[in-house]
Amino acid sequence: MARVSVDIQDNIARVTLTRPEKRNALDLSMIEAIVEAGQGLMGRDDVRAVVLLGEGQAFCAGLDVASFAQIAAGDPEALVMPRTHEDGNLFQEVAMIWRKVPVPVIAALHGVCYGGGFQLALGADIRVASQDLKLAIMEMKWGLIPDMGGMVLLPHLARSDVIRQMTYTAAPIDATQAGQWGIVTEIAEDAQARALELAAEIAGKSPSAIRAAKRLIGYAESGASAKDVLLAESREQTDLIGKPHQMEVIAANMARRPPKFK
Repeated sequence: MARVSVDIQDNIARVTLTRPEKRNALDLSMIEAIVEAGQGLMGRDDVRAVVLLGEGQAFCAGLDVASFAQIAAGDPEALVMPRTHEDGNLFQEVAMIWRKVPVPVIAALHGVCYGGGFQLALGADIRVASQDLKLAIMEMKWGLIPDMGGMVLLPHLARSDVIRQMTYTAAPIDATQAGQWGIVTEIAEDAQARALELAAEIAGKSPSAIRAAKRLIGYAESGASAKDVLLAESREQTDLIGKPHQMEVIAANMARRPPKFK
């Protein structure tokens, strides 16, 4: 059965987890489908923003419990250790693929967002939370550690003591606490509607400038030296000035109309 749907309208790709009867819990089929969805958006010039959604009552409840038995019964070393996706494995690519997608990714979070679902959400550029959201690094409940990219992504958002408390206790936090700790970007009455509103706003900006901004932010967060980041700023800016998208933005601003990009 399909685990993920991708619908592209008005330059926005809606990527929806479609296993609502299991609160969108991650089994191997869904993990593969999430990665394939991200890979399928990599070369799409018509996509200017992505929204990650969960069908039903939750964004994602984490790894399907039945998957634990499947992993334990096999050879964890052979499943987890090979670097099959650049620096990571298949499970880590669930989150990391969204940092590789060249346009902004917004996660609309509602219900529960636990374990692997939490790490998937960390892969987004922006996280919009509903007021009913519960977040948890749930792996310790099962005698495990977070291993789906979270330890690359979360330190850019939260303090070390916050990460340690959430990891050691596996205790859920609510949307308000997640906002105070910097884990979610904003809280909305309707997270999906707000995420789509943000995506539409981004999709109306210069496509080349938005992609350049995502590249530059990612590079700045990679640990590059100040010298190299300053050079990257200049390179990206040089590649934008006077080009068709930038000239259209200027013309649209002067005419007080929305820009139209080819």
